[in-house]
Amino acid sequence: MKIFSKYQWLLFFSSLLLVFQSCETQFKSWPQKEYINYVNPFIGTGFHGHTFPGPTMPHGQIQLSPDTHLLGWDSSSGYHYDDRFIYGFSQNHLSGTGIGDMGDLLILPYTGAIDNSVKSAFSHLREEAKVGYYKVDLLSSNVTAELTASERIGVHRYTFPKDSIAYVKIDLEHILQADWGHKVIDSYLEIIDDFTIKGFRKTSGWATNDPFWFEIKSDKPFNIISINGEIDSTDNYYKGNDLKAYLTFGKLEDPLQLKVAISYSSEKGANLNLSSENPSDLSFEETVNAAQHKWENQLSKVKIESFDSEVIENFYTALYHTKMAPMTFHDSDNTYRGLDQKLHVGERFNAYSLWDIYRSWLPLMTIVSPKQVELWGNDLITHAEEGGLLPKWPLNGNYTGTMIGYPAVAFFADALSKGLLIDQHDKILSASLKSAVWQPEFNKTHKGTRAENVMPIHLSLKDSLGFVPADLVKESVSYGLEMSFYDWCISEIAKTKDSVVYAEFSEKSTYYKKYFDPKIKFMRGKKSNGSWEENFDPNFSDHLNSPFVEGNSWQWTPFVLHDPEGLRDLIGGAEAFRVWLDNLFSTTAEVTGENKSMDITGLIGQYAHGNEPSHHIPYLYQFTDQPWRTQEVLNTILFDFYKATPDGIIGNEDCGQMSAWYVLNTLGLYQITPGAPVFHLGRPLITSADISLEERNFSIVVKNNSKQNKYIQKAILNGIELESLQISYAEIMSGGQLLIEMGESPATNN
Repeated sequence: MKIFSKYQWLLFFSSLLLVFQSCETQFKSWPQKEYINYVNPFIGTGFHGHTFPGPTMPHGQIQLSPDTHLLGWDSSSGYHYDDRFIYGFSQNHLSGTGIGDMGDLLILPYTGAIDNSVKSAFSHLREEAKVGYYKVDLLSSNVTAELTASERIGVHRYTFPKDSIAYVKIDLEHILQADWGHKVIDSYLEIIDDFTIKGFRKTSGWATNDPFWFEIKSDKPFNIISINGEIDSTDNYYKGNDLKAYLTFGKLEDPLQLKVAISYSSEKGANLNLSSENPSDLSFEETVNAAQHKWENQLSKVKIESFDSEVIENFYTALYHTKMAPMTFHDSDNTYRGLDQKLHVGERFNAYSLWDIYRSWLPLMTIVSPKQVELWGNDLITHAEEGGLLPKWPLNGNYTGTMIGYPAVAFFADALSKGLLIDQHDKILSASLKSAVWQPEFNKTHKGTRAENVMPIHLSLKDSLGFVPADLVKESVSYGLEMSFYDWCISEIAKTKDSVVYAEFSEKSTYYKKYFDPKIKFMRGKKSNGSWEENFDPNFSDHLNSPFVEGNSWQWTPFVLHDPEGLRDLIGGAEAFRVWLDNLFSTTAEVTGENKSMDITGLIGQYAHGNEPSHHIPYLYQFTDQPWRTQEVLNTILFDFYKATPDGIIGNEDCGQMSAWYVLNTLGLYQITPGAPVFHLGRPLITSADISLEERNFSIVVKNNSKQNKYIQKAILNGIELESLQISYAEIMSGGQLLIEMGESPATNN
């Protein structure tokens, strides 16, 4: 037996101490059990994620955040992590969109001369963001700004140097994406007293007619230094399109607090929101605590454990992002401005990114928030009653016509398939049919506006020719494929209501085959005479000026959500389909074309995870001779394209869709076909999950899971082994346990 020398024992214990210290450091860095502490609001603020770090409530009306980026694509949310200057703090923002809007009512605290107040330098080293709270040091003036929010009120707290005069700029001229046509068309300010300012501005941009009212209440008196702009002033009322008010508060011993209420309905609404929602004696800290308590209730509905701490941070940040939109649009008395621009009473929500969110966000919400899905569904029906048609991307009381087809029908088909909105079945079918059939009067009424694209000529061409011809309109193939899916959704909606409509739209759902060229095994543009477009290149993209929207033929050929078996058979069967998918993931990542879409990001070969049309593609392997390839591809996407860093979202976050994809896939679930209530099992990243349903819990336990063990060996639901990697929505909502066993090698039957 060998005896250690004193020196060797010293080395041994030193090494052991280092191990314990390393473990202690690891345990300290592991997130705490409060689920809000897992959220990192900076994730997605870099690259092209287009998220914002400021505070908001779940589906709240206020999205209070700093504005650092005013022009171009990456100003969509007002903030980009690469920037080094803050222009101020505006009250509302869009999360993750590809177009910018809002950014209403910019407020900037400062010291020194007015000329120095345009913007302030800042450093991420002196910036903090967490759920319900944001803090930054404005280095140019040595002011510390803190932000929090209730549902309809933004709360600003500014700490000024005690030896400097405290100033605040109120800026109604400030705009996001002025280079994309966003502009102020009217505004006014009114000084009510030494503590209160109210005002209004109307902008035109993505939302063509966008009025916004506000009321600001200060906890300290102010004086007006000046009000700049083209001013028409009477007493304390100022009107113009270039309004900026500069206020002074003198030297302050204590922080200055401003409460800002907004309304999209009226001046009265802003005042009502200020007085009814947030009593004057509610402190800044109490507002933060209230916001965090509400968020904790939302995030703790899904409790996970994982073998990787970064997964937990990504997961809860993603879940946080899924609960931002749609946003509350009605005032505290339920008044809102409808699509007909009239005032109504009811619950209205805003910023439904329907083309994006039906794919993953909606299936997730039907599990974690089914009652809200019914609320939103009823709201979309009311949209159609006010405006005449179901919306595509309604924003601030406007049709925008953004994206393609009539995606609201996918929302309804999925909800109905899961037993939601049953009492609205007749209204849903009527509204869906109206939105899917050419309505020349709607098109004529809205000619020349964004709303025109809610009823584009593509619908008329599809019904008159049986397909959308590439020589007559742009985006023909994408429209054709999307409308085939939407027509299947309508057939499902009609199945138990109208056999004639069911048969008609079932037939229309097969029209996707008309865009498939069997010689080259790709979807491609077809001319009105029935011939194919020449010079076909599957890698070619021309953003909005080709047969494909925000993509190319590689990315759009697999878009047959409702009939993956039919697509498989077109390509040549299970083996041929697998080879085609292998080629998709292994071919060159080069996208050709001088005007290629910026949305084509997150490439594995020509698979583009940064945009929604690709999101279901990994699961198509489950219809091939090697279904386990799904798990391989998902492993790459989940670890390579989702990071706990500012650039950790690989494309536009799109109002929760990109995040919902991650949430579902981290749990090991994915619904390929909204409207068919079946979830496929993928590649879970958890070791356990407990999902709180309305009356029961559903748990997922994953054994032997690790980065290496990415293959499902078997899955057992409530003690019975599954014959296929599928589980129904009803089985999830009935509660119980899903047990998944993982391994390092593929299971031949998975």
